[in-house]
Amino acid sequence: MADNKQLNGLIGPEESTRILGALQRGASRRDVLAMLTAGGMQAALAGSIAGLATSAQAQTQTPRKGGRIRVAEATSGVSDTLDPAKQGNGTDYSRGFMFYNGLTWLDGSLTPQPQLAEEFSTKDAKTWIFKLRKGVTFHDGKPFTPADVVFSIMRHKNPAIGSKAKVLADQIEDVTATGPNEVTIRLVAPNADLPAILGTYHFHIVKDGTTDFNAGIGTGPYKVKEFKPGVRALAVRNENYWKPNRPYLDEIEHVGISDETARVNALLAGELDLIGRVNPRSVDRVNASGKAAIFETKGVSYTDLIMRRDSGPGANPDFVQAMKLLFNREQMLKSIQLGRGVVANDQPINPANRFFFKGLKQRPYDPEKAKWHLQKANLGSATIPVVASTAATSSVEMALVLQHAARQAGLNLDVRNMPADGYWSQHWMKHPVNFGNINTRPTADLALTLFFKSDSPTNESGWKNEKFDQLLVAARGETDQAKRAQMYADMQVMIHSEGGIGIPMFLSSLDGHSKKLKGLSPIPLGGMMGSSFAEHVWIEA
Repeated sequence: MADNKQLNGLIGPEESTRILGALQRGASRRDVLAMLTAGGMQAALAGSIAGLATSAQAQTQTPRKGGRIRVAEATSGVSDTLDPAKQGNGTDYSRGFMFYNGLTWLDGSLTPQPQLAEEFSTKDAKTWIFKLRKGVTFHDGKPFTPADVVFSIMRHKNPAIGSKAKVLADQIEDVTATGPNEVTIRLVAPNADLPAILGTYHFHIVKDGTTDFNAGIGTGPYKVKEFKPGVRALAVRNENYWKPNRPYLDEIEHVGISDETARVNALLAGELDLIGRVNPRSVDRVNASGKAAIFETKGVSYTDLIMRRDSGPGANPDFVQAMKLLFNREQMLKSIQLGRGVVANDQPINPANRFFFKGLKQRPYDPEKAKWHLQKANLGSATIPVVASTAATSSVEMALVLQHAARQAGLNLDVRNMPADGYWSQHWMKHPVNFGNINTRPTADLALTLFFKSDSPTNESGWKNEKFDQLLVAARGETDQAKRAQMYADMQVMIHSEGGIGIPMFLSSLDGHSKKLKGLSPIPLGGMMGSSFAEHVWIEA
């Protein structure tokens, strides 16, 4: 694998994994070239690296066709649906990727790549032209046309549909067919992230006029053989799939098993080939089996300490600074997550994202400096309640580590462990100091808008900054990648310095799989390749 080692040396192991993963998922050399130049790389260097990556990928094991796998995820219920607009959990999303395609798909850095759209372009980030792929058919043989795209996207705007993506679709003014293989999407205001938004699961393309979704008629790699909500789904290979030689498997049985121990036991017994949401404390047991392994996707979520900037001790900036300095981040990652994650720096954009700002100096663990800030804050001797819950992943453990560190700085924290049931409606954001848990969003704009914009109902800490809000709107409409990256860097610095949240680490998603199952690669929207595993995996002979 000389090419692979050379590639790692040129662009680093993480970027190498991202590029090779994209090739494995069907990206072309041209796609890789676009990914590299989008990150600011010079065209000549990008061309040579794209060639090297293509060569390295060709040397890897050739995927094998055939076989059947059984997959279990953590959620399932009678509300399971094959309607992309209404899907609401990981099990739903995985089935969506089995049966449907989007106009675009998101790669390992969440950069949009062409799928049912061969290319997309804009001059002002407000009017977008999508050139559609020719020769694509739905599972029932109907040709894919612009009318299907118009119907699929515009139905999200209809309140009667109850789409979970309506808030995203509201920015779309209209979608029109402007040619036999072209659609034009006009937005209310510029948004350079539209192709990324259209690469998410809710925006999968369905057949024009569909009202009954139980048959799951799409253009995806698999067809529905059986679908029983809350029980299971059976997916069989789409022999007429538009991607050459895809998919690899003949059949997938897909179920939901809520109990993590039951999922792990079934994997180790050989009853399952792939499972989601493995607890870090089960990793050694899985690896010791000799028959199964763990696949880690880093940075899929973060658990954050929320200090309300509009009430309580968080209204004092010195208290906020002190609490951030009391995070022993490396220790937390090692002891709480058993190393399964990435040390964070109080910035909500994770290192896998193309807009992550690498230049932000790491905030250290510094109890002495924290003590200085606390004395300056002059909060008195009163104990400060900190609300946590198992509902917010690892927040109870984080709170206890923080409590111990705070004592050394002369601060008494009272950790209050609330029941998981009702935590998000009754406690999240409702106490001066509490914890949240945020999953990775497909775009930096969505992450920053939802949780930091002054008027957002989910602005966790109530932090308000007019300059931040203005920068956020400006970045949304900026089509120059370098300028946009700088804007997002500036916003991350502002959150790091002034925001009322502390993020000690980004958490990994852990999937367990049979060692015979190949083809997994990380997409940091979540585990199971961001729910899109079905098209990419195969069984080793």
